[in-house]
Amino acid sequence: MQDTPEYDDADLDQVAEADAAAGSDVELQLRDAQDRLLRTQAELENFRKRSRREYEEAQRYREIDLLRDLLPVLDNAHRAIEAADKTPDVEALRSGFRMMAQQIEKLLGSHGCMTIETDGAPFDPTIHDALLQQDVPGVAPGTIVGTATKGYRLHDRVVRPAQVIVAKGE
Repeated sequence: MQDTPEYDDADLDQVAEADAAAGSDVELQLRDAQDRLLRTQAELENFRKRSRREYEEAQRYREIDLLRDLLPVLDNAHRAIEAADKTPDVEALRSGFRMMAQQIEKLLGSHGCMTIETDGAPFDPTIHDALLQQDVPGVAPGTIVGTATKGYRLHDRVVRPAQVIVAKGE
C-alpha cells in the first residue's frame, strides 16, 4: 500500500493562504489587463475620430491652393472690365484677354491639368467627343480636323473630353 502524506492543520492553512495570495495576484493582473484594454480601446476610438476629422477638413479645404492661384486671374478680369469701360481700343482688350487665357492655362498646368491634343491627332474616343464628321480631301479618315471645345485631363483622368470634328473616310 502506498502511504499518503498526512498534513496537519497548519500545513493546510499555509496551502490555503498561498492559494488565496496567488488568486488575488491573478485577480490584480486580470483587472490591470482589463484596464489597459479599455484605455487602448479609448485611445483607438479617439484616434479614429481625430483622423476622420482631419480627413474631412482636408477634403473641405482641398481646393484652397487652386483658389489662391485663381484669384490673381480674377483680379485681371476685373481690371480688363474696368479698362473696357474706359477705352475704345478693342485690340488692347483682345490682347488682355489672350494674356488672361494664357495665365489660366499656365495655372491649370501647374496643378496637373493639361489640354488634350486635338488638331491633326488621331481620334480617340476615350479623350475626344466627336461632334461631326467632315469630308476633307488629303486628310486620313479618323484624323481630327477641328476643335469646337478644348478638352482637359488631370494627370491621367479626363476632366472634360475635347469636342472635335473628325475627317470622314471616302
